[in-house]
Amino acid sequence: MKADILRLLYYNKTQSIADLSKSLSKSTPIVTKTINELVKQELILDHGLGESTGGRRAVQYGLNNTLPYFIISIAIDQYYGSFSISNLAHLIVTQQKDVAINLKEQNAGERILHSLETILHESQIDKKNIIYCFLLMMTPIISSSLMAQQSDHSLKGKKVLFVHGGWDGHEPKQTRDIFVPWMRSEGAEVVVSDNLDVYTDSTLMNSLDLVVQIWTMGTITKEQEKGLLSAVKRGVGLAGWHGGIGDAFRNNVEFQFMVGGQWVAHPGGVIHYDVNITDHEDNITKGLKNFHMNSEQYYMHVDPNVKVLATTTFGGEHAPWIEGAIIPVAWKKMYGKGRVFYSSLGHVAKDFEVTEALEIMQRGIRWAAVSLHEAPEKWMRPVYTR
Repeated sequence: MKADILRLLYYNKTQSIADLSKSLSKSTPIVTKTINELVKQELILDHGLGESTGGRRAVQYGLNNTLPYFIISIAIDQYYGSFSISNLAHLIVTQQKDVAINLKEQNAGERILHSLETILHESQIDKKNIIYCFLLMMTPIISSSLMAQQSDHSLKGKKVLFVHGGWDGHEPKQTRDIFVPWMRSEGAEVVVSDNLDVYTDSTLMNSLDLVVQIWTMGTITKEQEKGLLSAVKRGVGLAGWHGGIGDAFRNNVEFQFMVGGQWVAHPGGVIHYDVNITDHEDNITKGLKNFHMNSEQYYMHVDPNVKVLATTTFGGEHAPWIEGAIIPVAWKKMYGKGRVFYSSLGHVAKDFEVTEALEIMQRGIRWAAVSLHEAPEKWMRPVYTR
């Protein structure tokens, strides 16, 4: 129970007892007792009262991120492993270690353990201060047809800018720690930034193959937007998920024109829903089957000429007037010479534990990354015809 609470607070910054009880499916008295013990141990702190939701404001609890405890993050695909150590404030405290590991070889497990021991030794961190290990396996486990996709080295030698920030509720740092190690394990050079001013760095922008952005809401200046739009127009790829580009800068219609859609609602909040693969020939969704999500179901205003790869159908429990509405979940398009890929999946980092959600995003990133190196695809799919 204590480990589960610490994990939730690491990913969500602050939570009330009611929030924790709901997430853990545990009774309020049990969670309260555990919280009191963790406060006494000074592992978590009382962060005061949260915002009012109409009733009494609840006390918010968060990790004591000044303590000398650390998290190990390991991302492994079929051929590479990436290892890093971060503190409770989400700051990476060691240089990331990338290791070639072939999971088909008998000694793969030993190589993983040896790499883990090496990074711990080099960091000089006491093993007793490692309180959690996050392991992300990115091996092809859906079907044999995915093997060809996993062996696609389209990210090798590419330069990627990963921009994260905006609203913390969409866990930009946590998803950064999923996708940045993976892209580096695929052979990409990844520049990470938490400042939109990076888009005004013409030298950097001219050197890129791909931009991946997770920046929900917020504002972007004309100069920052111009730098990004110009890069994509001349052929730099763009990829993102959920609110990271689908609800990024609400006042910027040209940005929305580039992305191909804009979030407008998620009736019911976090709910159970199905994702239906609609294009079984496109390489991004080929070999995948329909799957289930427990997350926010995005209702979006979408450019009718994007190439839709997956959709979701809305029920009428939360908004009866949209019952039966079919809304795109994943699509691809062009903006100028640049490839643009979007998936509405990924409300929080945990959503990418759904294998298909992670696979679609990884394939979309690979597709967008070769924008400068491959001919534009014919993506126009007119909906409104005579």
